Amino acid sequence: MKQMILMLAALALSVNAEAAVKTKVIEYKQGDTVLEGYLAWDDTKTVKRPGILVVHEWTGLGPYVKRRAEMLARLGYVAFAADIYGKGVRPSTPAEAAKTAAIYKDDRPLMRARARAGLDILKTRKYVDPHRLAAIGYCFGGTVVLELARDGADVKGTVSFHGGLATPTPQDARNIKGKVLALHGADDPYVKADEVAAFQDEMRKAGVDWQMNIYGGAVHGFTNPDNGTDNSKGAAYNEKADKRSWEAMKLFFKEIF
Repeated sequence: MKQMILMLAALALSVNAEAAVKTKVIEYKQGDTVLEGYLAWDDTKTVKRPGILVVHEWTGLGPYVKRRAEMLARLGYVAFAADIYGKGVRPSTPAEAAKTAAIYKDDRPLMRARARAGLDILKTRKYVDPHRLAAIGYCFGGTVVLELARDGADVKGTVSFHGGLATPTPQDARNIKGKVLALHGADDPYVKADEVAAFQDEMRKAGVDWQMNIYGGAVHGFTNPDNGTDNSKGAAYNEKADKRSWEAMKLFFKEIF
């Protein structure tokens, strides 16, 4: 009987925790382009708290990154999953995703502008402390948030999860105002050793407060279960790397906030 009561109490707590997280689709613009982001926050808290910008993978803003925003809300942050591509632009095949992502990889000012538009939405939310902001991104999104930092955005920290690290303007790293954390799969076939070395050199030369975690046995996309577990495909889920990288992010946020 006692065990049953404890189980029911735990279930109630779980339900309440779920109910506390509110979400909202927000339409906004960058220039003439209509964008559609996703906001998540804990509705039981009324104090201002840090805001986290979350940037999607190359398939666009979808269920995976929305779930990450909700996870951040449960940790006590206000999270805004930005839309880099535009409302309704959600590639459904790898070929389409590559083509769409290339638009922004080849136009870094546009990439930065789209990220800044999302950051502007985040910092004006009711419960966000605009002086305590950070940005995280996955794969393509990791590239985006690093470019946002290089653009001099007022964020205290930037976290790239298995993101592309290269940039056509490494000298812009001197504009980075906050700390940087790069979380990388040791066997990532898309972000190879020379790109990792160039990124580290870029950070050193710019005097950035940076750190990098490299996870053995992990390839690209190691945080997303939808990628399957076959490393030979180049992108695959790795449960250990996923959990370790999330804990690393939490410690990083504890430090910067």
